[in-house]
Amino acid sequence: MTPAARVEAAIELLDQIIPSARSKGAPADRIIAEYFSARRYAGSKDRRAVRDLVYQAIRLCGPVPASGRAAMLAVAGVDENVAALFDGSPHGPAPRIEGEEAANTGLAPKWLAAALRASGLGGREIAALLGRAPLDVRVNALKADRDGLELPEAGERLASAQGLRFASGTPVEQWPAYLEGLIEVQDLGSQLIVEALPIAPGDTIIDLCAGGGGKTLALAARLGNAASLVAADTDKRRLGNLAPRAARAGAAVDHTVLLDPGREMRSLHPWANKADHVLVDAPCSGSGTWRRSPEGRWRLDPAELARLNALQDHVLDLAAKLVRPGGSIAFVTCSVLDAEGPDRLAAFWTRHPGWSTEPLTMPLGTPRGGGIRMDPLHHGTDGFFVACLRSP
Repeated sequence: MTPAARVEAAIELLDQIIPSARSKGAPADRIIAEYFSARRYAGSKDRRAVRDLVYQAIRLCGPVPASGRAAMLAVAGVDENVAALFDGSPHGPAPRIEGEEAANTGLAPKWLAAALRASGLGGREIAALLGRAPLDVRVNALKADRDGLELPEAGERLASAQGLRFASGTPVEQWPAYLEGLIEVQDLGSQLIVEALPIAPGDTIIDLCAGGGGKTLALAARLGNAASLVAADTDKRRLGNLAPRAARAGAAVDHTVLLDPGREMRSLHPWANKADHVLVDAPCSGSGTWRRSPEGRWRLDPAELARLNALQDHVLDLAAKLVRPGGSIAFVTCSVLDAEGPDRLAAFWTRHPGWSTEPLTMPLGTPRGGGIRMDPLHHGTDGFFVACLRSP
């Protein structure tokens, strides 16, 4: 592909990504993968260059662009090399016509930028949410130890007990250590959250929004398989990934429970008022993970945030039904918005008087609204909010 053809390919991809983001459809990385699966002629350098152009445009355009061309014209406005490729050459973009407008740039749509600032974030903190994320791994203590494990690359030692950091794009999933379950890809923030939870061997622990089981596996490793773990989720596909992951890691998960949305207690009734600890890694906007999925800013609107807040309240109420007297709930969102952190705690206390917060000891993080918040700028992690609630 010529450089101009790469720009045109980026425009075509953005023309698919933009409406998909608006309709909460397929994410950008999946659209890009499918695009190139139908274009085998594109070499690895072409794919990488086009992907970089697409994500440059997504990071640059806070408000949702009108079109892929408008988004790439915004890139051309800050990159003279891209601007020179709007020359009408074969397979490239048509020249810019007089008066043709580029997409607006910025950190986020206006309403969302205001919500971020109301959550105590300044311009530098918001901009850091759109940087490039490193690749963090957790050495699986069930099989190995960070001090004695030999890997193809050394990795930077992190503040977590078994964490290592590598450059973005490092092919760790091709390493024998990964294939043998000695390491798992997991952001430093997630590792620190699991390490901070008030849990002990012998506990019954429910991972209520387990997804693919990243934190479930970390719980098993932290306690040396000496706890009764229950992994539950409404997503059959993601939950189905847990069993092979657990087998590879040597992690013991006692029960995997598929939940029916709105009727969750039908499946969870054996644990009602019995769990020592419930981990609620709640569905959220993902504002803390924009470094990995920057088009998430385009997928979020006030109605979607309100829907997510209602869902977060719902899963917290479920957790309260599962915890034994004196037990605890960990509430976690990969978000930096107060609406998905402190505000949810305040709403919970209104519905459940008598519950209290329990301080968490963590080497990184800033106190916020009854919990702890981490962010890329200050802590080098994804954005997270975590709080521990203690049952009366």
